[in-house]
Amino acid sequence: MEHVSEGTRVASEKISRRAAIKAAGALVGAGIVGGVGGFSPAASVSRAAAQPARTPIKIGFQVHRTGIGAVYGRWYERTATAAATLINEMGGIAGRPIQLVPEDDGTDPRRGAEVVEKLAVHHKVDFIYGTLFSHVVIASAPRAGELKIPYFVVSEGYHVASGKLNRYVFQPGITDVRAQVTGISGWLVKNLGKKITMIFPDYAFGYDHRDFLGRAVPALGGTIQARLAIPPTETSFSKYFARVPADTEVLYHVMVGPGVLTFVKEMGEHFGARRPQIFGFIDSLEGVDLASPGLEYLEGTHFWEAFPRYAGGYPTPHERFYRDRVGVNDAGASVRDPKDVSTYSHMFGCWETLFVIKQAVEQSGYRDPTPKDYRALIETLEEVQWFNEGIQHPQGPKKFVGQIHQSFGQQFISKVENRRLKVVHRTKIEDSLYPPEADYRKQPL
Repeated sequence: MEHVSEGTRVASEKISRRAAIKAAGALVGAGIVGGVGGFSPAASVSRAAAQPARTPIKIGFQVHRTGIGAVYGRWYERTATAAATLINEMGGIAGRPIQLVPEDDGTDPRRGAEVVEKLAVHHKVDFIYGTLFSHVVIASAPRAGELKIPYFVVSEGYHVASGKLNRYVFQPGITDVRAQVTGISGWLVKNLGKKITMIFPDYAFGYDHRDFLGRAVPALGGTIQARLAIPPTETSFSKYFARVPADTEVLYHVMVGPGVLTFVKEMGEHFGARRPQIFGFIDSLEGVDLASPGLEYLEGTHFWEAFPRYAGGYPTPHERFYRDRVGVNDAGASVRDPKDVSTYSHMFGCWETLFVIKQAVEQSGYRDPTPKDYRALIETLEEVQWFNEGIQHPQGPKKFVGQIHQSFGQQFISKVENRRLKVVHRTKIEDSLYPPEADYRKQPL
């Protein structure tokens, strides 16, 4: 079953800035986020909405301004700022303005936990939000649980959905790696080949790919020929390509970090024109111009995207509005600097998560960072089943599973053609679903 909103069916309509803001306000008032079992129309008459005070809702923004995640952090911050600005134009959260309180964690696990404590104890924020890199999330989440403060991550890792964290941690604005791999694996095996060799980073994010593609491919009649883990500090990759079995039909790669140009160059030198089919996750090239010298070898290869970088890949008025508000041109780069390429396949999660927080506050009646109000907000969000597509959720509709605090959404497969990404397949939500292995609702608050 494919969930398509009315707005998507009228994708040719042009939404003006004023009309979009007015429409967004109307959708929020109608409780559009919920669907069956989610937020109800009663959200507009919650006790929080009746609160006259204009005290800001302070949201601590744990951001990777420095370290390996800096390019993501830069665009996460721009996206979060754009979403907060829009929400404030719409009247804020339950009549209260958003105040983002950013703190750099250096993409470092130890600093991540320190930042959580600083935001909660020193800045006294209502919620903490925004973390991406899995090792930082895993190190930071326990401190959020100890401080009993809701912690909204925009990470993709399976660490939230796995049940390994705690009841205060949510990932409602972006899908996780297990869902992504589950969603695209059928197309990959059917269209590119059944004998697959994996190259992935040697830490938690890479292990999610290793484990879940490793489950999905055999179930589809394929085989994993080899699993090659690469340390994130690696600067040369030829020795790994030499270990790819000769009968490999598909080379599946996930790379994170600054070594992508060297990776592609050495891949071309090793395989040449007799290469296998190549399928990558866009994480390898987030923030990188596909027309960069050295990436020519990627022509004709395929990538997973969560949200198509190039305009036209998912042509809805909501996507257009979002792209314009965040300041991204049709090629996926900054409108101010075409050389500054966005992390378009991830940063939308910051936008969508802020709208989830807005709706959770308004529906639950949250007022203050007290155990009672936190309980109401967490239990309210755990009852949600759907986030409907719209200005709040431009990437598409999402099924939310409160049991594991995780959203499921559509995925995109794109092919490199003429140094650009062209969408060739869009999955349905049900392609990505898997049986939950945990239940956070059983944990005490």
